[in-house]
Amino acid sequence: MTGLRERKKTRTRQAIREAAHRLIEEQGYEATTVEQIAERAEVSASTVFRYFPAKEDIVLTDGYDPVLLAELRARPAGEPWARSLRYALRRAVERALADGEALRLRTRLLAEVPALRSRMTESMADTARLLSRVIADRTGRDPESLEVRVHVMSLLGALTETSAHWAEHGHRDDLSALLDRTLDVLERGPAALDEALPAANR
Repeated sequence: MTGLRERKKTRTRQAIREAAHRLIEEQGYEATTVEQIAERAEVSASTVFRYFPAKEDIVLTDGYDPVLLAELRARPAGEPWARSLRYALRRAVERALADGEALRLRTRLLAEVPALRSRMTESMADTARLLSRVIADRTGRDPESLEVRVHVMSLLGALTETSAHWAEHGHRDDLSALLDRTLDVLERGPAALDEALPAANR
């Protein structure tokens, strides 16, 4: 059972995020300051920074990494990695879509605000390290091996581009369908591109 202190921290973190989202929707990302967010959330600016080291982190922090990693670890040991990955990512997307407004705001801002894209690139290193460890545990490979590193960064880059595509097209597409297309490209490699060419050009 979650303790009172942890529940209070969760409520405070959520209040800060919700305040930031409302302000950004009202006046834009650049015009929104940490001080304004703190005032709207009824906390001090120092409290905001205690939960989120930078303003960008308020938008980018989503809590989906632990969900994805837990889903991957829960898959059967003998299941092919590609199948485990597709299942776990689908579950992560389902959870993300349950928080639809925040997800759409985050992906739109990532497409529009260079500072957020830069911060996302920095934070990707932590995600890559955790994902590499899960792959190593499942496959027996060294998490620092070239194969694991290439796979992880290819996957993270592909997911980033999927998110950007979704936002740039007004969030009209089915995100789960986009995810499946993305994984198809990763699994088939260059052959996935050749399939789209007219027969005469192959």
